[in-house]
This record gives sequence, C-alpha cells and structure tokens, in this order.
Amino acid sequence: MKIAISSDMYFPIIDELISDVKQRGHDIIYFGPSKEEKEQKGMHDWPLVTIKAIDEIKSGHAREGIVLCWTGTGCTIIANKVPGIRAALCVDAETAKGARKWNRANVLGLSLRTTSAPILKEILNAWFDTPFSTDDWNMQQLKRVEEVERTHR
Repeated sequence: MKIAISSDMYFPIIDELISDVKQRGHDIIYFGPSKEEKEQKGMHDWPLVTIKAIDEIKSGHAREGIVLCWTGTGCTIIANKVPGIRAALCVDAETAKGARKWNRANVLGLSLRTTSAPILKEILNAWFDTPFSTDDWNMQQLKRVEEVERTHR
C-alpha cells in the first residue's frame, strides 16, 4: 500500500516513522523537511504539507496518510476539511485502534511534541493491525458521516 506522510518540521521521529512504515512493506510519499532542511523556517507550513499528502489520497496515488505537526491538531483539522478523509489524532494505541475499527480512519494524525519512539510503534501496530468494523450499526454510523459531508460543505 502507498502511504502519504507529511510533517511541517523535521524531528528524528520522522525517520523512525518512515523506516517503520517501509518495514511493514508500504511505499512512502513524503512531504516535509529533511534532516538537512530542519532549520529552514516557513518552507513547510503545516496546512501546505498536509494538503499535499491528502491530495495524494484523493487522487488515488496513496491509499492512506499519516500527518504530523507540533500538536497534531492542525494537520488533523486540515485533513478533515476534505470530504472522504477521516483523520484521527492518535496519542496512544487504543485511540488508533478505535479510529480504525469504528471510524474507518484513513489518515493518522500524530504530534511531533508528544509521540515518542515506543508510543509510535504501539500506535502503528494498532493502526495497521486493526481491521475496519463491518457490523450493521457501525456501517449506519459511517453513512451518517457521509451524509454530513454531503450536506455541510
């Protein structure tokens, strides 16, 4: 699966994230600064890099996304402005599991400030190992979400 990843700032957790996702057999499209660019301010504003990753999903070039910013809230908010995107800010594995199972989240939002390497691993395990729920009640909830997207643009 191809996954679009974005970050407005470089932190070593970016390298760990990309490495982990690649080890799981996924291809990466990355938008954001490299280790060498980390001091260049303004080059990678969080709304801009986030929407680049989301556009990859909307165009079909990527199936899912992982978006990061300092708190994780800004990138998650921007991602959720796009119809069909269900981004979830996940600070732990249980939140990631619930986002996948009940919300069919297709974009994982992470905080650069609070996500440590061990927590990242737990979140990614839950994210990639949890299937979407297909029970009738949950499917009805997703239809309601889609209706809100159609009627509240």
